[in-house]
Amino acid sequence: MLLTFAFPLLLMGGMAIAAQSSINGTLSVRTDVVTTAWLANVVAAVILWVLVVFFEPPQAATMFSVPIWQLSGALFGTFSMVVIVIGVPRIGTAATIVAVIAGQIMMGLLVDHFGWFGNTQLRLDEKRMAAIALLAGALYFIYLSNVRQKPVI
Repeated sequence: MLLTFAFPLLLMGGMAIAAQSSINGTLSVRTDVVTTAWLANVVAAVILWVLVVFFEPPQAATMFSVPIWQLSGALFGTFSMVVIVIGVPRIGTAATIVAVIAGQIMMGLLVDHFGWFGNTQLRLDEKRMAAIALLAGALYFIYLSNVRQKPVI
């Protein structure tokens, strides 16, 4: 039952990231990279604040009792937003998203292999290495296709 809902939601989340990347990349051409990333994060913060205040049980006591490294996710999210905003206008949405996904998968494989951040340890085997190679090939061909095409206006 979980898989019935999880995979469609994950696919929709991926689609949302691609749409967001394209929209923010276009916005960054009209403003600038930092302003675009700032706007996206402020809007997200306001929406999340409303959700926390009205729909979540109070967690102030536990929120600040976690190890400080667990709060670093916000820094990674901000960094990701900035590099996506830089990438989309320069190499296109598809190449940017494939590069981001490749980075996510590579980091995910390292986290799994070493069991970082309290995760279960899963060995980096030949099949996982082949997946990295195929993903690198996909990124290469998408980028090569972008370079050979003239932008549609």
